[in-house]
Amino acid sequence: MANELVNPEQFFLTRFAMSERAFERILGTALERKADYADLYFEHRSAETIALEESMVNHTSKSVSHGVGVRVCAEDRTGYAYSDEVTIDRMRLAAEAARAIADQRAAVPAVHVGQAAPSHALYEVAATPLEIPVEDRAKLLSEIDKVARAYDPRIRNVMASIIAERKIVMIVNSEGRLAADVQPLCRLNVTVIAEDGKSRQMGTYGGGGRVEYRFFLENERWRQYAIEAARQAIVNLDAADAPAGEMMVVLGPGWPGILLHEAVGHGLEGDFNRKGVSAFSNRIGQKVASELCTVVDDGTLPLRRGSLNVDDEGTPTSRTVLIEKGILRGYLQDRMNARLMKMAPTGNGRRESFAHSPMPRMTNTFMLAGESTPEEIIRSVKYGLYAVSFGGGQVDITNGKFVFSASEAYLIEDGHVTRPVKGATLIGNGPEVLTRVSMVGNDLQLDSGIGTCGKDGQSVPVGVGLPTIRVDAITVGGTRA
Repeated sequence: MANELVNPEQFFLTRFAMSERAFERILGTALERKADYADLYFEHRSAETIALEESMVNHTSKSVSHGVGVRVCAEDRTGYAYSDEVTIDRMRLAAEAARAIADQRAAVPAVHVGQAAPSHALYEVAATPLEIPVEDRAKLLSEIDKVARAYDPRIRNVMASIIAERKIVMIVNSEGRLAADVQPLCRLNVTVIAEDGKSRQMGTYGGGGRVEYRFFLENERWRQYAIEAARQAIVNLDAADAPAGEMMVVLGPGWPGILLHEAVGHGLEGDFNRKGVSAFSNRIGQKVASELCTVVDDGTLPLRRGSLNVDDEGTPTSRTVLIEKGILRGYLQDRMNARLMKMAPTGNGRRESFAHSPMPRMTNTFMLAGESTPEEIIRSVKYGLYAVSFGGGQVDITNGKFVFSASEAYLIEDGHVTRPVKGATLIGNGPEVLTRVSMVGNDLQLDSGIGTCGKDGQSVPVGVGLPTIRVDAITVGGTRA
């Protein structure tokens, strides 16, 4: 079934024999106690994974799930209940459980459902990989295996996977608004292991988004993924140990934006700032970064992994300026935190599934381009580190302190990129690092479509981006001084 043929609202109304009048009764039940807001979140998800390792397709899986979540908000409290049985009785029981957070109210406001919420049209794709025969996907993985192994005789193993899903959602709220969407998502991952008898190193690359299968075939994008993963593994195999100490660091464009996402982005989410636990709390209008830094979160970019036509509360996504020329301008908001902070929701209410209550989350977060060329930035560094790609990291939201490991990095010596190094970690404070940005490149790139963000046990797809930037001082943890 092609995405363009699915009417998401009609899908739920027909599949579960629902009506707008039934929604009104359930929401009325949810509001029978003193509550400010209630909503219903319907979800039907189909997902498939196919994976290759040791030159064999060794894993395939398929899952289908559906359910409904009922949320009731009263002041700063949230009651949430869900069921994987989408029936009137189950929804009524969930509504009764959710409303238990509040006190009795004498008058119950009437709910009239029927007003369609505004929405974007960012990913009306014709077909997801779910509609492509498994044999075709398996053949593509085998081709990736051959290309990666042919890159260098030191390649010992290749792991590749295609993960695809189609999610149909509908949100109905106590203000009478109804929003629905069909959300495709797919990702191709390649991981390569290289060995030379002395060392064993890994390279990883991939991409995707809210796209269809032919996205990977266009210009043989899949081949680029395989070669890039193999190249990174071989670079790391030949790398020297990273130096340690405080030094100038240049972050490359694209995926290094994950440092911005973690070290700064989470601290700008509304819930942390409403509670006063973020390093950015109560700082709107203050300088928090170099005047060269403008940071935005944009959920309206077509086909991007972090984009949505509407968020998981039915609010259209938006382009939100968080930091403008170094000045803090705003936070990322869902409905509840926006109401409590007397701000407008920004379309950043997100949840992992119907079994989870929404919270403020990022979509696609990146720094805007500057005026310097990447070559100028490199030439300006006498001695430092050039970090091209990152692996894992940790951040403390309360103070902005972070630790990130670089999966690909090089030394910069006398204005030239020289030797590859391994084992480099960046240690610092997010807000402090932004004040040390002294050059911003004109080469903004978004990541290739691989990001997944975790918060409070929930994972959602996101995008990140960055131009080449120079940070005048970051502590680098390595294996030699």
